[in-house]
Amino acid sequence: MITPSLTQEVTTLHAGICSALADTNRILILYALSEKPTNVSELAREIGVSQPTASRHLNLLRERGLVTAQREGQSVIYTLADQRVIQALDLLRAVLANKIKSQAALVEIHEEPPD
Repeated sequence: MITPSLTQEVTTLHAGICSALADTNRILILYALSEKPTNVSELAREIGVSQPTASRHLNLLRERGLVTAQREGQSVIYTLADQRVIQALDLLRAVLANKIKSQAALVEIHEEPPD
């Protein structure tokens, strides 16, 4: 049942997390940070974007609470705030993989020559 409380939670979820995941580079940053904490230069190099672009993505992810930042000398080291984000992304990837398999099976059925 759709309640006002559920509606508010979903609205907050969308504003806080879903919109942060609406960019491929931000998702790649999260996966990179799940392997190891790192700085913006290394992240930019790893995902193949400029440092200013990576920095903008990191700022948004930090604002949304998905990553944390800690200064270490001259560098700022970014860390994944909660590993469950990766679990959620992996689950969504599994859903997508199943959808693709289903679509491929349908294509194969329609492409089989008649007997």
